[in-house]
Amino acid sequence: MNKAITDGLVLMPPPFADGLTVWSSEDGTPGSATYHNDPNAAFVPADQDFGGALELLKTQGTQKLRYTGETPLLPGCYLRITARVKAVAGNLPAVRIAGWPGQNSTSKVGGLVEFGPATQLTAYGEVVEVSAIVGSGSRTGVDMVWGMQPVFGHFGLDLTGPNGGVVRIDDIAIEDVTSVFLRKMMDWVDVRDYGAKGDGSTDDSAAFEAADAAADGRTVLVSAGTYRLNQNVTMANTVRFEGQVTMPVASRLVLRKNFDLPTYIDAFGDEVEAFKKAVQALLNNADHESLDLGGRRIDVTEPIDVAAAVENQSAYEIRRVIRNGQFNVQSSAAWTTGVVTSTASYNTSNPKRLTNVSNVANIEVGARVSGNGVGREVYVTSRNVGGGTLDLSQPLYGANPSQSYTFSRYRYVLDFSGFSKLSKFTLTDIEFQLDGRCSGIMMAPEGETFHVKDCFITKPKDRGITSPGRGCQDLQIDRCHFISNEQQLAATQRVSVGFNVNANDAKIRDSRFQRLGTTMVLFGNGHLIVGNHWFQGDNVVNGPRTPGLILTETNVKTVITGNYIDNSFIEWTNEHDAEPSFASEFSFGGLTITGNIFTANDVASSFSWIVVKPYGAGHFLQGFHVTGNTFKSLNGSIDRVERVDSSFAGLDLSQSREVSFAANTFNGVSQRTINPVTLEFSQPNNAQTWTLDPSDYLPFGGWTRTVTGLVPDGDILTSGAAGVFDMPAITPLDGAGNDRVRLDWSVPARGRVQLTVRMDKPV
Repeated sequence: MNKAITDGLVLMPPPFADGLTVWSSEDGTPGSATYHNDPNAAFVPADQDFGGALELLKTQGTQKLRYTGETPLLPGCYLRITARVKAVAGNLPAVRIAGWPGQNSTSKVGGLVEFGPATQLTAYGEVVEVSAIVGSGSRTGVDMVWGMQPVFGHFGLDLTGPNGGVVRIDDIAIEDVTSVFLRKMMDWVDVRDYGAKGDGSTDDSAAFEAADAAADGRTVLVSAGTYRLNQNVTMANTVRFEGQVTMPVASRLVLRKNFDLPTYIDAFGDEVEAFKKAVQALLNNADHESLDLGGRRIDVTEPIDVAAAVENQSAYEIRRVIRNGQFNVQSSAAWTTGVVTSTASYNTSNPKRLTNVSNVANIEVGARVSGNGVGREVYVTSRNVGGGTLDLSQPLYGANPSQSYTFSRYRYVLDFSGFSKLSKFTLTDIEFQLDGRCSGIMMAPEGETFHVKDCFITKPKDRGITSPGRGCQDLQIDRCHFISNEQQLAATQRVSVGFNVNANDAKIRDSRFQRLGTTMVLFGNGHLIVGNHWFQGDNVVNGPRTPGLILTETNVKTVITGNYIDNSFIEWTNEHDAEPSFASEFSFGGLTITGNIFTANDVASSFSWIVVKPYGAGHFLQGFHVTGNTFKSLNGSIDRVERVDSSFAGLDLSQSREVSFAANTFNGVSQRTINPVTLEFSQPNNAQTWTLDPSDYLPFGGWTRTVTGLVPDGDILTSGAAGVFDMPAITPLDGAGNDRVRLDWSVPARGRVQLTVRMDKPV
């Protein structure tokens, strides 16, 4: 590159033959003294070595010669100033190239080297050539590194040493030697050419931006060195890193042209630091909606606090995606669960708050709460140290007014809980190799549409994905694979949880969950659980199983369809209710379980796939449909597919309505469950009262609340073989258990009938 050629810059000063009015005896600035009519200077037109030459008598300690013209200095450009000098009489001085760095016509840039190496004249008549290179970059061979501030220079030379000597000076030459420092032409620009020091302490932010501005589509090279960037820096062109950068937490590096993790790793050296800086840029740059991890594996030794890494964003609700990589957890004490036990007070009038909390300052936000009367997956959403209070993600169903609680803060590879709100955030095609050392992802306490798709969450220590608040509104998990670290343990000994939900409208689709303690805990309603496979079996013969899907709200407005539910059961509770007994709310309803495959093997006969567990009295079923499913038990049969867990309370069977169990297939199940059920009953002996017992077929030990049909199957005969053609009186809710149907005929009779009965009211 030669700016004199490419940009038409005039670099060469005029010859001395044109006069000495443009040659200053000072700095060359406007108004400075010149050598015109100076008695100590004269133009010699016919020197034998130089032709025309300036003859100068040295009379000052540093005798200056400066061109008053402003020689331009462009970013990335290097100039070589050359002079040929010889001594002709008197004392022999030393000679050096020198210059004055100008920011404007009267303002000098201070703190710079203003001269090159000196050469001592040693003999009269001997021609000595001196030169020096000036430029913006700190490169080998550059004598005067001026950086980016000076925009021009007044160049010439200095005579130093004893006075009284006479020298002759040939015309001074200034030429562009930028090409000497460039290995390729028009392909890249180096930040060092624009003033970057690369010494690890000088702020090189301005030099990076200047190089980027000059690149104009070319690559910006960050050559070897360590570059400190104290400011936000945005690079519009492709950047290639041979050296590395360091930045304060609050400063951002945005690489708009090659925004990917491999480039950030090249920039910062450390994989985790690179990831943090890349995410920081992702949430502070409108040019990119996603960060590509480039298939790289990031070795992680401590939780990544994403909000702290981003630093300047407390809430974020614009779609952003992180994709295509792996987090590989390494052994470290930083993964140790933080456990605090404290006493606190609880009042159902403020159901999501603990008060009078002892040791509150040591309880971490995001900690799981356990203790008497605490449901599953209850977390601390915020704390007030001064007030001694903790806010919770869910109410407590049966806590004492004052009692002890345990607060367990699990550690997560990606922890988003530092954001107050995070929405429209997606993680895709990422593998979390947790190796039993930590948990996977903690969401923000508020937000919506957090999306995890095509990810592997492998061997979480405690949790795969945790929602500590309502940041799981419209959570989406698609085509993910959760693999337990507890696969060799009996099902009842496992403690891991795949994920939990505290809000509404989760979509869990086409994912696989392998031998976790519990696959999912879902509060809220409007959930779609579609096309998944979860299995929680073990090698214990005739062993108990644990719930895989836990619903913790009564009226869930939820569909569970097309899933493969293996060696675990669906448990439906209201454990996240501060007053779990029925009052005026909707009771258990709004749930459709359809088209699923239920399987189990080597389980105890008491096992059931669908369990309703009220945590308070008075609840009932009010809109519950189980249709088109396949139930299959291997290596031993089970008693039935559904049951009520009455550990706390049973169901009020007198209030059941709109319940259907229909079109299901039963294999290895001793008793099928059907509602409404049509059964054939035979009365071989004459009796005026027939008692029919359909109770085994009715779900959840239901009552015979409604008879929708009674049809004679053949003749109804009296003892004399006379036909009976009138209908009997039909009495449902018969017997001590309200689970029989009584037929009262006008006369004693015998025969066979088809009875259709429901355990509910249809409306």
